[in-house]
Amino acid sequence: MSMAVVGLVAGMALAFAGYFGGFGAFLLVAALGAIGFVVGRFLDGDLDIADLFRPRDGRRR
Repeated sequence: MSMAVVGLVAGMALAFAGYFGGFGAFLLVAALGAIGFVVGRFLDGDLDIADLFRPRDGRRR
């Protein structure tokens, strides 16, 4: 199991307590699952944070 999947499961498990709270809890579960997935991809080395802040055309400012 990759770290991305582990992160996704961890985020969902942390948010599961909010599951019984309605639509707000659903959004909490989705947000924490997405955050866990991104952190897992970063830990796997599939995501470089610098790529998120670099301009698309490659020029430096």
